[in-house]
Amino acid sequence: MRYGKTDVLNGVTFTARRGEVVALLGPNGAGKTTTIEILEGFRIRSAGEVSVLGADPAHAGEAWRARIGIVLQSWRDHAKWQVRELLAHLGSYYAPYSTARVARPWDTDDLIAAVGLTEHAHKKVRRLSGGQRRRLDVAIGIVGRPELLFLDEPTAGFDPEARREFHDLVHKLADSENTTILLTTHDLDEAEKLADRILILAGGRVIADGSADELSRRMSTQAEVRWSRDGQRYVHSADDATGYVRELFRQYGESVQDLEVRRASLEDTYMALVREAESGAPARHLSAVA
Repeated sequence: MRYGKTDVLNGVTFTARRGEVVALLGPNGAGKTTTIEILEGFRIRSAGEVSVLGADPAHAGEAWRARIGIVLQSWRDHAKWQVRELLAHLGSYYAPYSTARVARPWDTDDLIAAVGLTEHAHKKVRRLSGGQRRRLDVAIGIVGRPELLFLDEPTAGFDPEARREFHDLVHKLADSENTTILLTTHDLDEAEKLADRILILAGGRVIADGSADELSRRMSTQAEVRWSRDGQRYVHSADDATGYVRELFRQYGESVQDLEVRRASLEDTYMALVREAESGAPARHLSAVA
C-alpha cells in the first residue's frame, strides 16, 4: 500500500487457516489498520494479491460480505434501539444468504446470552454502560454467524470478568463454529491467551510470524533456570535448558526443588523485535514455517 511516495505496507504476506485465531500486533503506524481494511474490502491496495474466502475483497459482492463479520473500535450510535430489537433487525439482513451457509444464523436470544447481555436485552442502547456497549458491538459483528471475523481492539472498556467471558466466546467461535478470527490488540497478554498465531508488523512489513512460544524461543537462545537445594536458591542461564535440567537431576536427584524455567515472554520478544526494526538494524524475520 502506497500513499504518494510512501510505502505504508511492503511485502506483507501471510495466510490464515480455517478456525485459526491470528493476532496482528505492532506499534502505532505499523500498518495494522491498513492491512485489516484491505482484507475487509474497505481500502483498495496499491499492488499485490489478496484472497479472502476465495474472493478479492476489492471486488467482492454482498454474498461475500454476508460471510464476514467486523467489530470496529466503535459503531455508530443506536441509542434509540432496544438491544434485542436491534440484533433481531440486523440479523434479518442475513436471511437471504442463510441457505448457502452450513451453520444457521444466530438465534437472537442465544446471541444475546453468548455476549452476556441477557439481563439487558430490553434496555435501550443509550442506557448501557461502556462495557455493555462493547459487548453489543461484538454481538453486531457476529450476528450473521460469520466464517471470518475481524476484531479491532475488541475488549477495550471491558472489566476483567467481561474480558474473560469474551475470551471464552472467541475460543467457542474458533473451536465450535470453526470461525477464522483476525484480531488487532495492544494487549500482549490477550494476544498470548487468544491467538494460535501472532503476526508482528513494524515499518509496514511482517517481522515475526508464529505462536507466542515459538517466537519467544526463536528470539532468545538462552533460558533462565531457577532452582533451590538445601535451602540455597540458584539461578543459571542456559542455551540448552532441557539438557541443563537433566544434568541437575543426574547430579542432585530429588534434592533439586522449586525448579522453574523461564524463557523470554511475548512482551520481551515484541519489544526487542520492534526496537530492532525501528533502529534500522538488519531485518530478522521470525517465522514458524521453515
